[in-house]
Amino acid sequence: MITSCSGSSGTQNLTWYNKSVITNVSEDPEKPEEFTRVSIGISPQIFYLSKKGPDYKSLLEKAGQSHKKGKAYNIGIENNTNIIKQINEIP
Repeated sequence: MITSCSGSSGTQNLTWYNKSVITNVSEDPEKPEEFTRVSIGISPQIFYLSKKGPDYKSLLEKAGQSHKKGKAYNIGIENNTNIIKQINEIP
């Protein structure tokens, strides 16, 4: 698996992890009512899905597909928060 990280900050202030596979999806042990914990990569980096976000269900579904089927996505992480804001198909 090859993961690349691009720091281009667009209008949404995101850092992109391109061609990344999610290796684990679980409840956040510290704040289970607010976040789902997501691990990306072989040497996992930890990020979060906000359960209060408007697109939580869609993001959780894509995260689950990546985790269960090994499907790679381009993943946008909000700068300074470690919260996943976008999970996009690879063109």
